[in-house]
Amino acid sequence: MSGPTALSPGPSITTRSTPAAGRSNCKLGNAAYGSGPGMSGSSSDAVEWSSAESILTARVALVTGAGRGLGRAHALALAADGLRVVVNDLGTDVDGRGIDGTPASAVVAEIEAEGGVAVGDTTDVASIAGGAAAVGVALDAFGRIDVVVNNAGFANGDGGVEHPVDSELDALLAVHFKATVGTMSAAFPVMRAQRYGRIVNTVSEVALDVRFDGGLGYGAAKAAVWSATLHAATEAAGTGITVNAISPGARTRMSAPALDAGFRDGASVGLDLAPEHVARVVAYLASEAAGDITGRIVHVAGEAVREYTTTRTRDSELVARLERAR
Repeated sequence: MSGPTALSPGPSITTRSTPAAGRSNCKLGNAAYGSGPGMSGSSSDAVEWSSAESILTARVALVTGAGRGLGRAHALALAADGLRVVVNDLGTDVDGRGIDGTPASAVVAEIEAEGGVAVGDTTDVASIAGGAAAVGVALDAFGRIDVVVNNAGFANGDGGVEHPVDSELDALLAVHFKATVGTMSAAFPVMRAQRYGRIVNTVSEVALDVRFDGGLGYGAAKAAVWSATLHAATEAAGTGITVNAISPGARTRMSAPALDAGFRDGASVGLDLAPEHVARVVAYLASEAAGDITGRIVHVAGEAVREYTTTRTRDSELVARLERAR
């Protein structure tokens, strides 16, 4: 497989519309891989599991933060596409505290109930070593790693600009940025050797869009992941590895309070923001069919799909003012 061409967008943010995230337009879902045993999908696309060899050679995905919400939807979508899945989740509360293996185990049970193959993992990925360790779980369990979806994280804490809290800022950067770097650093050598890999990171509009305020630490952490995605895509060019990021708009336990409080003057009221819409796009980016897509930032909210691109312009009121002031 020839390696993808990385894009290198410059500063400033604009959006470009693309077709909605329905299967008929984007060809998302199990058409890209076939369906796993017992999973829904057309018989012509189904993966044949008639021998031990076929099970051993099926692709493997690691999804971090996969016990609830978006991560759960990603894990189920990838399993439905025939991948073996490592369901990583520490089982924390929305502030990143506590440990509970139940969420990861429950998703594993859901996948297995549909005939899929999955293992649970409660590795704390909030460090470079922790992210690498989660990749190690996939290698130990299945002997390979083909897809990494970096989804783990929380949003609360930091203290703000006037009263920053060192430990809370460190925690946000650790679970978002360091975890992402950790999984990529461990997966890259394996993926490069096999000339195949798909990495999908998770960013947020709060990182680089002034219309949204997600807090000092969370926004900075997501901006770091955004930048790391672009850098990693460039570094991976020509290797068969793609690196993209998803900016999700979905109703989860983390986003529900903001949505219920009238987010953006109630713009989301009545919208179907089920995580499954986002997961279908993630599954496509993780598929063989997306081998030419890398270095891209995709926003998905309900049926709407948008691409974040960066531009540099001289045609703005600010530029004109600064030029007059020189």
